[in-house]
Amino acid sequence: MRTPLRRSAASLVLAAALAAGCSSGGGSGRTEAAPTASAPSLSAAERVAGEQDGTAPTGGPTASAPARPTASGAPDGPVHGPSAPAGPVRPDAALTPATGTFTPQEKKYLSGRVPVAADPAAVLDIGRETCQRLSRTARHDKDAAAAAVVAGDVRDAADAVAHLCPDQRPVLDAARGGYPDGTHASPAAGRYRSVSAGPDCTWQITDARGTQLAAGPAPGATAPHTLTVPAGAAGLQSTGCYAWLRA
Repeated sequence: MRTPLRRSAASLVLAAALAAGCSSGGGSGRTEAAPTASAPSLSAAERVAGEQDGTAPTGGPTASAPARPTASGAPDGPVHGPSAPAGPVRPDAALTPATGTFTPQEKKYLSGRVPVAADPAAVLDIGRETCQRLSRTARHDKDAAAAAVVAGDVRDAADAVAHLCPDQRPVLDAARGGYPDGTHASPAAGRYRSVSAGPDCTWQITDARGTQLAAGPAPGATAPHTLTVPAGAAGLQSTGCYAWLRA
């Protein structure tokens, strides 16, 4: 199963909306920010995400949510989106909530990732939401949660788990070394299994000259599929298979 699985005047509006709509622990639902003339289709959390990525809308009725970064395979670690905003960030000394205090681990999560115009508490809520998504999905299907991390459908999973929900470390361990759909150079040798593959899932492994070494699935095969990357393979191409985990 897949859980699909993202203090200027403007930031004050954002903070107020998040205070009303974002839970910090996994309780009731989330209320989107009231529409504004500059970004009528974005929720408050999406605006913060846009500021983090440097893709915040500049205005007009056609403004849309920032595109999710494309993940790529990483043989020695889990895949996840960029941790740091594209623009200037708040110094650590300025990472203070409107009321109360942040824990040491929350401060570590926020360090280097809060845009100067954003509320640190709003950015922290995004990390907490990541933890909640991982927890909810893993409770039903740990492979689906790991595949969502590999596919890039869960924002900043590695950083959120490291600092906010270390109990979800097994999900990252399962995601480590996986590959999402796409083209990957020098794939790590080994055996992989598909998770949440669609009916049109296809894959192939090539050598340095582009010669096909293996391809699949076999005619009539049904998901989940498996593939073996031989030593020295130069490329892995996957389409419609969603994500591959180490078998």
